[in-house]
Amino acid sequence: MERLFHRKPVVVLDEMSRALGASGRTVYRALDRLGYLASYSHAGRYYTLRRIPTFDVHGLWRLGDIRFSTYGTLRATVVVLVCEAPAGRAHEELEGILGLRVHDTLRSLVEAHALGREQVESVYVYLDPDPERAAAQLQERRGPLPGPTSEPTQRAGPAVEPQRVIEVLVAVIHAPKDDARAIAAHLRAGGLAVSNEQVDAVFAQYALEKKTARSRSPRSRR
Repeated sequence: MERLFHRKPVVVLDEMSRALGASGRTVYRALDRLGYLASYSHAGRYYTLRRIPTFDVHGLWRLGDIRFSTYGTLRATVVVLVCEAPAGRAHEELEGILGLRVHDTLRSLVEAHALGREQVESVYVYLDPDPERAAAQLQERRGPLPGPTSEPTQRAGPAVEPQRVIEVLVAVIHAPKDDARAIAAHLRAGGLAVSNEQVDAVFAQYALEKKTARSRSPRSRR
């Protein structure tokens, strides 16, 4: 088996079966003993020994259009790439790194709650499934809150500390249908000193498409 991989760094199952004169089950036992990877492209049809690839900064290796990951499967690789990214990953970013379509994989990972997803402007961004980590990724993706303006005619908004911003974003992830007033009340009930105006500022900064307390009409409060 090892002589086969000395000649060809990437092979298919039929080639290994012929080289060993053995069934697929015997081939897999030999592969387990040597340590192997199946390609995350081409439906896992290609195999290499784990000691052969020289992986890039993302833990990926390619030979022609055949692609391997140190994390094994495409699903596992996507989860690692998203969770390790400070600002999460957009679909197009993942396709550029992985070199193949990942739309169906992303959808199934979100449905399984293995990844989160939020819309940032017109782009869906995939996030760590942990709400606090996802909130930090969203903050990194959308950028910091604007600093104080030097224009004397412009009224400064309420100051919001970064940790408090994260608390608000985590609360939004847990209760995506709540408006700014409900989020503020929930946080105060949990012991966090935060005003309606501060939550409004976070909603405005992060373009959260929900009605804020100030946008409600008298009729909506009946």
